Amino acid sequence: MRMVDVISKKRNGEALSKEEIDFVIKGYTNGDIPDYQMSALAMAIYFQDMTTEERVHLTMAMVESGDQIDLSDIEGIKVDKHSTGGVGDTTTLILAPLVAAVGVPVAKMSGRGLGHTGGTVDKLESIEGFKVELDSKTFNELVNKNKVAVVGQSGNLTPADKKLYGLRDVTATVNSIPLIASSIMSKKIASGADAIVLDVKTGSGAFMQELEDSRALAQAMVEIGNGAGRNTIAVISDMDQPLGFAIGNALEVKEAIDTLRGQGPADLHELCLTLGSQMVYLAGKADTIEAAREKLEHAMESGEAIEKFKTFIASQGGDASVIDDPSKLPTANYTFEVEAKEDGVIAAIVADEIGIAASILGAGRSTKDDVIDLAVGLVLNKKVGEQVTKGDSLVTIHSNREDVAEVIEKIYQSYTISKEVVETNQLVYDIIRA
Repeated sequence: MRMVDVISKKRNGEALSKEEIDFVIKGYTNGDIPDYQMSALAMAIYFQDMTTEERVHLTMAMVESGDQIDLSDIEGIKVDKHSTGGVGDTTTLILAPLVAAVGVPVAKMSGRGLGHTGGTVDKLESIEGFKVELDSKTFNELVNKNKVAVVGQSGNLTPADKKLYGLRDVTATVNSIPLIASSIMSKKIASGADAIVLDVKTGSGAFMQELEDSRALAQAMVEIGNGAGRNTIAVISDMDQPLGFAIGNALEVKEAIDTLRGQGPADLHELCLTLGSQMVYLAGKADTIEAAREKLEHAMESGEAIEKFKTFIASQGGDASVIDDPSKLPTANYTFEVEAKEDGVIAAIVADEIGIAASILGAGRSTKDDVIDLAVGLVLNKKVGEQVTKGDSLVTIHSNREDVAEVIEKIYQSYTISKEVVETNQLVYDIIRA
């Protein structure tokens, strides 16, 4: 088999066989196929697309290129949740203990952030003593005992994807549905889950900013997941403004605590119930989505969810007392209020620009080696559709430096105030099933 023939076949719009895709992924991972030929194939895929069958074969070839996590020692159906990213997206911190509180095993591998704010692992490290590195035996034992554990991604998962992603980044082939979908799903499948719930964002703070593109990506990932034998659904949710109020690591942990107590922002609360209901249903712990939601609401109201969060934190070495006393979380030295310059209604908040403002403070990374300031970030006091009077605080800045002029300017650029009545976006646009 020759790589040039595979490139030619895809260039002409023909479907590649499993054997051809396996040949490509194995050869590229091993270094037998050079970057320039893989670049040519990626560009051919970009223009000619792939069938669902091809996408499944590509995903599984990437899964098989490295380690695969074995969760078979964990009792029950393991359901993973993946978000395509956003600003203020604190859902994993809430969903892990919330879903575990109703008996669903959550064996979660999460990453560090690169971009607007930290990843789930960074946020959890805001809690003193919390350990994100556990050996597989301890990890599985904790999930069996407590129904929840979260660790950092480790091992040699999907090396083919890592290598191919780096190539796509410099060859203008990142925005290809089959390549994006197989990249995301290869990591989820290699992580050992039995079922997968996807939170596909759409809007100004999302990777896919147009609803049509988000829907196409969601459909592709659901088809891949089910084609690979994992029960998979996707929720398409709004990211045209930040989710919740808090943007920044320790600030988001505090907001997660509030939400688990039933006192969090309405949009974050609702999205967590929507995603969690799908997880509980896929795990077989409820016969209907409505029944699953009732279980989650009861876990919040009864205090079981917040108690599960304490157990989860303590079991991984963290100081669980921060849950009753969030003032123990890292706290910034300074706070500044960004005041409205006019009366009106908040018409828009450009989510990715707000994320950049938080990153300027040190809440996110520009490179993998950057050190995050866990204490800093933003808290939104006004969101889209809310009335505002001149002088009202739009945003509270939490900073460890006094000069925040650049951050204030970025926030003003992100907010639009209108004299007219504004309709807010719906939070959930669609749910995609097999």
